[in-house]
Amino acid sequence: MKLFLPSARAVNGLLVIAFCSLGYAFYLRYLVIEMSSVGLACNAGLDTWLCATRRVVTVLFQYYVFGVAALIAATLNLLRPSLAFFAAALFAAGFGIVLYNVALSALAVGLLMVSLARRAPEPE
Repeated sequence: MKLFLPSARAVNGLLVIAFCSLGYAFYLRYLVIEMSSVGLACNAGLDTWLCATRRVVTVLFQYYVFGVAALIAATLNLLRPSLAFFAAALFAAGFGIVLYNVALSALAVGLLMVSLARRAPEPE
């Protein structure tokens, strides 16, 4: 029985995806969303890409979009292991954990770990 284990090259790609996701999420949280000077400027009517990104990300995490997306991708990966589903779940979970959707994103990470114990899909 062959388990679903990404190759060394795929793991390197997944690491890049995870670190980019976490890095951008930390940037958004600590330098855009939580910084009071940016919040005051955006609320005063400043119309820049940074304020637009701040508004969009705020709406997305208020409706748990990052956590739900991570959970859906992780569930699909659990049912049918795939590197694409694994990468999508990892990306969304990284955003969700940093941007206030911790419960659903942590559940998605748990499902990703369980999916590594699944049998690899048969080639068609």
